[in-house]
Parts: sequence; structure tokens; C-alpha cells
Amino acid sequence: MSDVTLTELVERLEEPALVLLDVRRVDEFAGEVVAPCDPRPGRIPGARHLDVALLLQAPSADAVRALVGAEAGTEVIAYCHSGSRSAMAVHVLTAAGYDARNYVGSWHEWSRAAELPVETGRV
Repeated sequence: MSDVTLTELVERLEEPALVLLDVRRVDEFAGEVVAPCDPRPGRIPGARHLDVALLLQAPSADAVRALVGAEAGTEVIAYCHSGSRSAMAVHVLTAAGYDARNYVGSWHEWSRAAELPVETGRV
């Protein structure tokens, strides 16, 4: 399946069945740390946090599904800072039975679009 574009993600952000997964570190997700190249800290509204390191350490597909908290077959869009960590996550998620896709532009692209909303803080 193809990568997710900014336009598609903006159009689909409110879909209740879609799982948007931020696979960055928790301090990046919370907006406590921001890369110098990004104009804004935070995360895409509605995103769930799951550090890619936890996904990569999961011993089984069942363990991955327990971490994600959604049934196999669910559509999951993963993102990180620049699309690299989320690309790894997509492989793990796909192997666990998810319809997983990568938002390659990730936070690096989203944070540049001043008209798009952001969330900050730990949840």
C-alpha cells in the first residue's frame, strides 16, 4: 500500500476507525523536545503514542496488538519525525495483521503547516 500524504491525512484525521500512531519518544510526542529544524513542538491531534522501540522489542504479533490496542485488520497510520522510525513501525504493524501505512512527511512536514493544529503535553 502507498504512503500517506499530508493532504490525505488532513482529510481523514477525524475518522473514528483510523488509528494514528506517533512512534517517536515520549518527550517528542509531548512537545518537550523539538528538533531545531521544526518550527513547532507537539503531535498531530488524536495521535496515540507508542515508541517504535517497544514495537521492535515485541516478541509476537499478539504482543504488538496488545501494545497498539486495536484488532488485526485495523487501519493504522504511523508517523515519527521524518518517516524513518515510522517506516520500521509499519513493517512490524503489517506483520501483526494491521493495514499499516507510513506518513512519510511525519512531524517534520506537519509542524511547518502553521494552519494545522497541534497538541502538546503528556497523556
